[in-house]
Amino acid sequence: MLLAIDTGNTNTVFSVWDGEKFLFSLRTSTEYQRTADQYFVWWDTLTRHHGFPAPEITGVVISSTVPRVVFNLRVFTDRFFGLRPVVVGKPDCLLPIDVRVDHGTAVGPDRLVNTVAGWKHFGGDLIIVDFGTATTFDVADHDGAYIGGVIAPGVNLSLEALHMAAAALPHVDITRPQKVVGTNTVACMQSGVYWGYIGLIKEICARIKGERTRPMRVIGTGGLAPLFQQSEELFDVFEDDLTMSGLVEIYEYNKAQGNL
Repeated sequence: MLLAIDTGNTNTVFSVWDGEKFLFSLRTSTEYQRTADQYFVWWDTLTRHHGFPAPEITGVVISSTVPRVVFNLRVFTDRFFGLRPVVVGKPDCLLPIDVRVDHGTAVGPDRLVNTVAGWKHFGGDLIIVDFGTATTFDVADHDGAYIGGVIAPGVNLSLEALHMAAAALPHVDITRPQKVVGTNTVACMQSGVYWGYIGLIKEICARIKGERTRPMRVIGTGGLAPLFQQSEELFDVFEDDLTMSGLVEIYEYNKAQGNL
C-alpha cells in the first residue's frame, strides 16, 4: 500500500492508497517540531481506531510546502516502515510534466502535484483553483506543462487578518450570507469576504483565459471550493482528492521510470 502525505501550511493529510482507491485519510495540524516518534504514536492510534491496524506500507510519497517538516517525516517513514520516501520538489523526484517558469523559480510542490493530477484526469489547458492557506490559481498548458499561476490570500487568512488588524471586528466563520448588504458586523464581514472571493475567482479566471489562445477548463479543489460553487458555477469540475491523486501519479511515474 502507498502512503501519500500532503503537508500544507495549516494541515497535514496522510492517505493510504491500495492500488485502486484511498482506504482512509487522517488529518493533523502542521507542526515542524513534531518528531518522528510523535507521528508514529498519532498514526498508530488512529489507524487502529479506523480498523486498519498496522497497514502494510510499501511506498511513501510526500509533498510539503513547509520544508522544516520534511526531515521528521523522512525519519518517520525510514524508522517505522523502512522506506525512503519520494519527496516532490527534490531533484531526485521525477515529474510526468514539464515545468516552464522563469529560471531559478521554485514552484510549490502542492501546485506541481495538482497540475499532475489535473493533466492525468482532465487533460491540458486547465486553470486549477485550490483553496488552502493561500488561494492559488495554477495553469496547465495544452501538453500538461505547468506554466505559472496566481497566488492570492486564502479565505480564512483574510478573515483572520480583519480580526487581528481591526480591534472592533470579531472573528467569524466563512459562510454564504443571506443578503449582500449586511445589517450587522458579522454579516457585513461574511458578505465582504464571500462575495469578494466570488469576484476574485471570476476575474482572475477570466483574465487568465484572456491571455490564452485556447479554451480553458476550471478545476476547483480544496475544502472551501464547494461553498463557493453552490452559489455560482465557478468551476467546470470539482475534485476533492486532486492533490492526493497527483501524489499517487507521481509515485507511480517514478516507479515506472525505475527511480525507486
